[in-house]
Amino acid sequence: MFIFLIAVLYLAFVSLGLPDSVLGSAWPSMFGEMGVPVSYAGIISAIIAFGTIISSLMSDRITYKL
Repeated sequence: MFIFLIAVLYLAFVSLGLPDSVLGSAWPSMFGEMGVPVSYAGIISAIIAFGTIISSLMSDRITYKL
């Protein structure tokens, strides 16, 4: 159980840094296909930041439940 928890925590914290870099590298090709203006990248970045904050605040509660 301890090894599983360590693996989950490792994957969770590594994946927290992925959305920002993926947005930066993928947005130039995505916005044209989605038919939205380039400025929508700021809205998506704000949603990612909000999700990161919520997940980091909730991780303590999830850890206690496990």
